[in-house]
Amino acid sequence: MSTTAKHPKALPFLFFSEMWERFGYYLMIGIFLLYLKNVEQGFAMSNSDASDLYGTFIALVFLTPFIGGLLADRYFGYRRSIIAGGLMMGAGYCMMAIHSLPMLYLSMTLVIVGNGFFKPNISTLLGNLYSTPQFQHRKDEGYNIFYMGINVGAFICNFFSAAIIIVWGWKYAFVAAGVGMFLGVIIFMSGTKHYKSGDIRKPMSKEDMSFSRIVVTIFVPTIIAGVIGWLIKGTFSASNPDSSIFGSDSTDAFIFACIPVIYFYSSLYFRATPEEKRPIAALLAIFAAVVMFWAVFKQNGTALTIWADNYTNRQVSGTTGDVFRSLKQADTITYKKDSVNLYDHLFRLQKKEGKVLKEYNYPSYFKNVAPEKLPADGGKAILWSTPISQSINPGWVILLTPLVVAFFAFLRRKNKEPSTATKIAFGLFISALSVLVMVAAVYATGNGAEKASVWWLMGTYGVVTVGELLLSPMGLSLVSKLSPVRITSLMMGGWFLSTSIGNKLSGILATMWDGYENKASFFWVNFVLLLIATFIIFAMLKWLNRIMKEKGVQ
Repeated sequence: MSTTAKHPKALPFLFFSEMWERFGYYLMIGIFLLYLKNVEQGFAMSNSDASDLYGTFIALVFLTPFIGGLLADRYFGYRRSIIAGGLMMGAGYCMMAIHSLPMLYLSMTLVIVGNGFFKPNISTLLGNLYSTPQFQHRKDEGYNIFYMGINVGAFICNFFSAAIIIVWGWKYAFVAAGVGMFLGVIIFMSGTKHYKSGDIRKPMSKEDMSFSRIVVTIFVPTIIAGVIGWLIKGTFSASNPDSSIFGSDSTDAFIFACIPVIYFYSSLYFRATPEEKRPIAALLAIFAAVVMFWAVFKQNGTALTIWADNYTNRQVSGTTGDVFRSLKQADTITYKKDSVNLYDHLFRLQKKEGKVLKEYNYPSYFKNVAPEKLPADGGKAILWSTPISQSINPGWVILLTPLVVAFFAFLRRKNKEPSTATKIAFGLFISALSVLVMVAAVYATGNGAEKASVWWLMGTYGVVTVGELLLSPMGLSLVSKLSPVRITSLMMGGWFLSTSIGNKLSGILATMWDGYENKASFFWVNFVLLLIATFIIFAMLKWLNRIMKEKGVQ
């Protein structure tokens, strides 16, 4: 294997491939909820409907790595899977530029399937390159560097999307996401010689289920279960408004469809050899605990985006306003005392023969601005574009990753570095603390009666980023360390399955936003969920560390 002094030579290629892939994904997902809600150019959905579709989408995006990891492990190999997945995702982003619901669902499907082939396999390929004795001790550091590449792409993309939407419109922003994805594929292909040694298909053992059996016992039941979940109380209609068990037909379908997949991962434990059972059990326990992290963390695209859009003071003035406007990062809006008339055109699109079919939650920015801060009637205000708030979290990741890496390198030199499982446990606890920042923000603004300072968002994202850096890249590293070699990519798919379930739960929680008159109660629920997960992982910590010690990893 060709190497540098400290890391494999393939690392820069995988870093920039993932950076551009995440540029495309986070550009698209950063504007997705706002686009669904937009009345003039989007689909005029309510907060609840948009959050439900958003949650289902990001859940399915992280559910398909189960399939992509399995196929790469046994048949296609990592390189071909990554390239095919990237091309599908790029095409899906570009197709979102065509404004129609059928095309939206088709493009979402391409992104969902493409991510299934791309996401688990590039992470597994990276792990394989760090599996040699020369690099084994730097695996956590390698994943942290790789993770920073993810966040460089996630940080810069939102400034592009804001400018593109202001100048050209929503559809060109989706095309830009596709271009970013195609760049990632090109960079990945250019580094083939450096990672070829890590692109190894695993031979099947007698304990493995054949693919045909998996299709019959897992895929087919998953499809059937999903259909049953969708239809069990009938689809939504005016005569059947209470059509679902868990809040929506899509949520019912997703939960039912997950049951066969969860059964499959449980069966891996019972079918494993004696020496494989304990590592697999440890991974399954970690997967279950981190669901709550993703349920709260992924609300950056739903509840926190709504908070940024409707409850945060986004007004800039003077030189700052001129800079934002010259960089196409700000919109100019006009204040009218009669704000109902100002926004009447937004509702007129929903009228048919003089009757309003449905009034959507599309409040005026000025509705909760303090009276003394309102412009004069007819005056203009410059607002920084809401998608920029999606860059706060990756911005913190870029700033904090070198500090976190240096901190653990310092502890490693003193032989005091905590285990990967211990890092994950503290990551959950710190993430729970981040929610308290938003609780304080609600109280400080009188439950949103006045605009909140952007520093509240900066604060909550800053704290949760520390938790994220202790949990997300460490989770990828832990899967690589503990997984039996023959099913490494499949277990990486299990990590993304837990992410998927958490993502869907985040959408379910976000649909409840409008139902909470006191928004602090919404955030208290999130805090309790994370605290429960924290207690669970700390209770298992000695057991997890013992298993890792048996495997000879830290």
